Amino acid sequence: MLTAFGRAFKTPDLRRKILFTLAVIAIYRLGAHVPTPGVSYSLIQACQAGAGEANDLLGLANLFSGGALLQLSIFALGIMPYITASIIVQLLTVVIPKFEALKKEGSAGQSKMTQYTRYLTIALAVLQSATFITFAQNPSQLFANPACTNILTDDSTVTILIMVLTMTAGTGLVMWLGELVTDKGVGNGMSILIFTSIAATFPGALWAIQQKDGRWDIFLGIILMGFVVIALVVYVEQSQRRIPVQYAKRMVGRRVYGGTSTYIPLKVNMAGVIPVIFASSLLALPTLLAQFNRRADGTSAGWVQWIDANFAGGDTWEYMLTYTALILFFTFFYVSITFNPTEVADNMKKYGGFIPGIRAGRPTAEYLQYVLTRITVPGAIYLALISLIPLIAIVLVGANQNFPFGGTSILIIVGVGLETVKQIESQLQQRHYEGFLR
Repeated sequence: MLTAFGRAFKTPDLRRKILFTLAVIAIYRLGAHVPTPGVSYSLIQACQAGAGEANDLLGLANLFSGGALLQLSIFALGIMPYITASIIVQLLTVVIPKFEALKKEGSAGQSKMTQYTRYLTIALAVLQSATFITFAQNPSQLFANPACTNILTDDSTVTILIMVLTMTAGTGLVMWLGELVTDKGVGNGMSILIFTSIAATFPGALWAIQQKDGRWDIFLGIILMGFVVIALVVYVEQSQRRIPVQYAKRMVGRRVYGGTSTYIPLKVNMAGVIPVIFASSLLALPTLLAQFNRRADGTSAGWVQWIDANFAGGDTWEYMLTYTALILFFTFFYVSITFNPTEVADNMKKYGGFIPGIRAGRPTAEYLQYVLTRITVPGAIYLALISLIPLIAIVLVGANQNFPFGGTSILIIVGVGLETVKQIESQLQQRHYEGFLR
């Protein structure tokens, strides 16, 4: 691997792509530490020093921004509005015929869908930045620190509008940087930026665990467990069921086409990290709603107390069971809207393809649905188990919910890492070089 990495830097065009990607990453991390106008950086540091456990939704957004959200930097929203917009547009292709037609138009339709995603990203950035600045005006709830009373140097209307404009512009710049990496760098730009944000939180999260108890044996044990989890995640993410497909020979003029064999790769984890994000966001809403329904005298209604007791900490059986059920549901739901067996079967029949032993048309669609369901079951269980690791770590070692070796963190780190390495390897193989994974 190290030899292949050295050869990648010896290839001029590949070296330029890698260096360009690293330069964009450096700019992205620099912007994560530049405070928004009207925010006192020293007061934010003081609030974070005595901060408690943040709301799950804010914690997830802060994770995807590499810690920039709770620092109210110019890149505070990070790539989160773009992720949300992409998911919304993808879901709308199922219910809006025009979007479904655009999806089938190839590169032209995809370009139009990308444009809609950009517009929606900016609209969500305005909405999210305004909401977050509203939270910032009451920083004691934002940082879960009662001693934190003020972090804004000026709360006038003009300053608030400038802050909204700055954060929205920062989101637009991050989106542009991600697209530049996709076009001129290595890997998918948006995925690389998410990878960078999460990886930036790893050292701090691990050191916080060591500082909590001060025991090196527990710390080293967690590191060892992390390597085991990474190995298991890599194994499952690479696992797939290959369904053989045979194409019959056909005459077009004087030429013979077809007669080839290929396969349909069905991954064990076809849903990726999306079900975990959906489940985490949905479970954070009751806690967020409870925060807005606390009385001024410190008392709360019965349902608010129940939510605080069972869903605020994330270390209760009620929370874990609900979290697992939501992940299982969203896994099947997302796979069902992203892979259509009937459409695949129709395309195979159209081009003369068939699965050996299975009749073309409806029997093929039923067979694909049967295999897909059997594969999705272990994939959903795998996602649920990986997502429960941070919650179990809260109980065992007192870690926070951004425990690095589990949940969205490890799934994104491993997934993006594998895809990027494969892309570099494919470019090396084009130049007859030995790849990373061999």
